[in-house]
Amino acid sequence: MERNECHSATHEYPNPFICQVKLTRAQRIRGIILGSILFPLRVTLAALIFIIMWPFARLRLAGLSEEERSRPIKGWRQWLLHPILWSLSRAAFMILGFLRIRVTGRRADLKEAPVLVVAPHSSFLDMLVLLPTQLATVVSRSENASLPVIGALLEFNQAVLVSRKDPESRKKAVTQVTERLTSNGYWPQMLMFAEGTTTNGSALIKFKPGAFLAGVPVQPVLLRYPNKLNTVRWSYKGTTWFEALWHTTSQFYTNSTVEFLPVYKPSLEEKNNPNLYADNVQKLMAKALGVPATDYVMEGRVPVNQLGGLSFPLESPARETLSLLHRNGLGAHEVEAALDRMLDRCQSGAQGSKASAEELASILGLTDRPTAVTICGLYSKDEIVDLRQIYLTVAALSGSVSFKSLLHTGFTLFDREGRGSLSAEELADLMGALLGFPQRHTAELYTQASIQGRLTEENLMRVLTTHPTYQRVVNEYMQPLEAGSQLANRKAVNNNGNMRNGNESLYKNKKFE
Repeated sequence: MERNECHSATHEYPNPFICQVKLTRAQRIRGIILGSILFPLRVTLAALIFIIMWPFARLRLAGLSEEERSRPIKGWRQWLLHPILWSLSRAAFMILGFLRIRVTGRRADLKEAPVLVVAPHSSFLDMLVLLPTQLATVVSRSENASLPVIGALLEFNQAVLVSRKDPESRKKAVTQVTERLTSNGYWPQMLMFAEGTTTNGSALIKFKPGAFLAGVPVQPVLLRYPNKLNTVRWSYKGTTWFEALWHTTSQFYTNSTVEFLPVYKPSLEEKNNPNLYADNVQKLMAKALGVPATDYVMEGRVPVNQLGGLSFPLESPARETLSLLHRNGLGAHEVEAALDRMLDRCQSGAQGSKASAEELASILGLTDRPTAVTICGLYSKDEIVDLRQIYLTVAALSGSVSFKSLLHTGFTLFDREGRGSLSAEELADLMGALLGFPQRHTAELYTQASIQGRLTEENLMRVLTTHPTYQRVVNEYMQPLEAGSQLANRKAVNNNGNMRNGNESLYKNKKFE
């Protein structure tokens, strides 16, 4: 059985974005000795195989017009070159230590399921799943098309290319994928990693809707690495891709299992709601894997949890800020005094709420500039930070003010024109400051809290403290550390619907004044 040495958000619910290969001293020595021999040998031979694949991949589309390239490849380019590329791909993975890929279940044919949904997604080595799926077509980043060999293989695969930074490219990719999946067998089967990013496999993160937009049946495919030592996986933090490759190739062999589950046929409701369709398939696959199905996603390269359109960073910047302040000798009274100075600065019309690392160090009473720089980095991409964000998030977790007072202060700070109401943009800024992460999907909250186009402090307070969804935001996230109920570090929001809330009585008794 594979041992997953991963850090957790709590002892009970794992954080799927952090994974570290932990080796005993004997394993480390063994890895150094074997890795020094096997790593260069295996990587060199695998690279040689890929170089051999390059001309065969290019040959498949050589001489074809743009119109011919936009159609599925048939004829000798298919029956001759496809088996050659498949065999070379299998040889490359065997060289890397995947001597046997165990397959269970039956792969559905194209008419039964136009798309294969694979999870969990662990690393680039997951591409071995293409072997039992007969090199099904994939969706890939357009940047990969310019890479040596990889670009040729994507061209051979007739992959759908998409640039995540370009909205037009994303729209075009959605159209292409939908056309292929609804082509009634004209295009070959597609394969998608529904999570969209790599995790440590301890939980399934929220599925992207791309594979479910067309409303066609899908076949869930589980990908496991049942080894005593987990070396294949890496994610947001912890083991790097190079370390994972080193540790994997340092093993004599690596076990892998591909399991085809029964085809999932969507209901009419799921066809009309791709997100519901994706969530239900996620639940099914999570149950089969024996792991939680969470609302975690990667947003702006930061792991977050989503609730009611709001995004919560799994690693709270306020929690880390308080930890840094305590390590630098600031007790509760010093932190409270620093918060008062910060609020005075924010309310000062002359200086404003933006501050440099040096100014932040002075406001916090720190003699250690690197600590101030670190705190800036938790909230901003440079050394200029918005003090409103630090004040509101840290004040909430420190318990120095009630939530009602905190919301009043935040509302006043973001009501730039003193109108007594916030615009949709100002609400997004306020919630971003309260939660310590930019908020891009606050339209639902704005609709709930505004009356006749006006969002007042009273109505926002009412929604945040009485609406079932947003009440959870306050009760589970914006709580003092001693209450032990912060959402991102307390629990995963579990789509399986069977995770018990250990602080339920505390939430019910929460007082806002």
